[in-house]
Amino acid sequence: MTDLIVLAISCILINNILLAQYLGNCPFLGTSKKMETAVGMAMAVVFVLVLAGVITWIVDTFILKRWGLEYLRTIAFILVIASLVQFVEMFLKKSIPALYAGLGIFLPLITTNCAVMGVCLINIKEEYNFIQALVASFAYAAGFGLALILFAGVRERILLARVPRPLQDTSIGLITAGILSLVFFAFKGMV
Repeated sequence: MTDLIVLAISCILINNILLAQYLGNCPFLGTSKKMETAVGMAMAVVFVLVLAGVITWIVDTFILKRWGLEYLRTIAFILVIASLVQFVEMFLKKSIPALYAGLGIFLPLITTNCAVMGVCLINIKEEYNFIQALVASFAYAAGFGLALILFAGVRERILLARVPRPLQDTSIGLITAGILSLVFFAFKGMV
């Protein structure tokens, strides 16, 4: 049990998928201008990442490894992730059209989000068992959501500040992301 708690804390704070490993920065920068969009994207990524982490672990363990097809891992994982994103997209379009419109192009980008693929591959590389893969997938997704929401809060405040012209928009966003990643880097000594 303590190992799972340490794994979760490590995935959320120490090895944060966005700020420590810097995977998935396209939706991070693109959907963090408004808090509502950031929260919606965080929830969508949590759903997709947890299911993708679990399903890809099952596919890898029971199909690819059993039949010696590990070389098809990338293709199989992309198919799983793309299917899940299509499901989320249809669900949001039907039940929450405002969020669907707010996420725009960034929702389909979850399909090619390297954070989702990265977590699936990390689960396999670290040879996690099913429970560890589930915890790690959820914790990485929670860390993604935490970083995205914190960043959205900071970016909303930046919109009210006077920022020099050369640093406006993406430039100040990248600088802010760098500073925020330094904050998360301070957790490295915890575990």
